Amino acid sequence: MRFTPHVTVATVVEDEGRFLLVEELADGRAVFNQPAGHLEADESLTQAALRETLEETGWHIELTAVTGIYLYTAPSNGVTYQRVCFAGKPLRHQQELPLDDGIIGPRWLTREELAAQPERWRSELVLRCIDDYLAGERFPLSLIRAPS
Repeated sequence: MRFTPHVTVATVVEDEGRFLLVEELADGRAVFNQPAGHLEADESLTQAALRETLEETGWHIELTAVTGIYLYTAPSNGVTYQRVCFAGKPLRHQQELPLDDGIIGPRWLTREELAAQPERWRSELVLRCIDDYLAGERFPLSLIRAPS
């Protein structure tokens, strides 16, 4: 069998010490994740990050930096994901927008509130991406090269 990692994007969006998270159903449990999802055909990584954030939270954001690129193998299914995580800032909330299936809704939590509930993380990447962001990890968006 051929090894095929799944390319995903995620966004760390901070507003006055609180982070935009998605409360969603995964394997029948309500868990927290960054707004995140799979890269689709014919879109750039930055387009995917903006789209996923809007589809999962109703928030329009501006991407400001890349916080990291992560490799993660999910223990539940053995699938390996390559996550490109972006930092962003909130612009406006489109409350009436229908959210993706399985999404309970957007939640704004502090790092401490999230850290206190490890059993509710979708994966360990949820806190790791926030911690990297808080540690000042910021790479220019020009790091991401779109097809010419």
